[in-house]
Amino acid sequence: MVRVTNAVAAHRRKKRLMKRAKGFVGDRKNHLRLTTCAVMSAMAFNYDHRKLKKRDFRRLWTIRVGVAAKINGLSYSKFINGLKRAGCLLNRKVLSDMAIRDPQAFAFVAGAAKQALA
Repeated sequence: MVRVTNAVAAHRRKKRLMKRAKGFVGDRKNHLRLTTCAVMSAMAFNYDHRKLKKRDFRRLWTIRVGVAAKINGLSYSKFINGLKRAGCLLNRKVLSDMAIRDPQAFAFVAGAAKQALA
């Protein structure tokens, strides 16, 4: 009976694993057992950090909007409340970008929020 090997598939699997470990340091990049553990761990962190990135950016936008609102004489919470009352549908990402790139437009929006609060 002919001996059957799994050479092609095994080599492909190993190659795929090593490709994912590109850039790893030390034995984690070229020893199969260590590479397997390192890649699995990295993929788990990768999944978590894709979720965390969304939170981090929302926090950044909130901070930027808060600072820009303070410059225009409103607290963050009053600014957001004023926008809701004024019926403004701009999200935090757009407001943050506006605060950095176009302060005059942000001041106009802040004025609208102040009017809605009064």
